[in-house]
Order: sequence, then C-alpha cells, then structure tokens
Amino acid sequence: MHPVRWFLIVLLAIDCTSDLCSAGPLHAQCKVEWYLGIPCKVVYESLVSQIKKWATMAGCTMGGQRCLYKAMSISQTWYAIRDHGTNYCNLYNLMEGSGLTEAGGYKEVTSDFLCTQRSSANCTVY
Repeated sequence: MHPVRWFLIVLLAIDCTSDLCSAGPLHAQCKVEWYLGIPCKVVYESLVSQIKKWATMAGCTMGGQRCLYKAMSISQTWYAIRDHGTNYCNLYNLMEGSGLTEAGGYKEVTSDFLCTQRSSANCTVY
C-alpha cells in the first residue's frame, strides 16, 4: 500500500473521543485574557504589588477605562501534556491575590482548549 494512503487510513482510524482529538494543545499551557473596567494603572500596580509579595517563598504552599491583559503560562518540561490546571492557577492566583477578580468590569476569557485542564483546576492547592 502507498505510504500516503496508509497514513491517511491510520488518521481516519483514530477515535476522536480520545485525548488526541479533544484535549487541545499537545503541551500543557494556558492562555487567558482578562478585561477590567478600572484604570490600567491600577491593574498594573495591583499585579506588580502581588508579584513582589511572591518574591520569596514565604507564604507559598507547594503544589471608566477599559483595560485588557493577556497572560500565558507554559510548563517547563517539554513532555508535559496534562498539568491538572497548574498553568491556569499560576495566572488566576496572581489575579485573585491582587484583588482584581473583584474589580468592576472583570471578565475572563479562556477555555479548556486554550488552558490545559482549566475546568478541573483546583487553584487552592497551588
């Protein structure tokens, strides 16, 4: 059988209910957009303040104007496919810790396809 035909038959034979067809990216990662109805300067200062609070391991447990922030977190290991929502939690915990999830006009735009295992993430453990 011709190699191209064989390849197409194998592709067609894959069960698309499997993780290969529905899981999203082939590497654990997360892309999120947040829209906020507060001045960008307030958002920036809140995020920087929260990052500075996290500058040490202290307190860390292991495991009128519109403003748009985009963020991305990618697993460092090249072979990571699933991450139990860790990449999402890395980003969400920054927003939540800074109090921005309670800000006027807050809106999060992402999905399980853009954010590995986001819907099953438990951000209280990371």
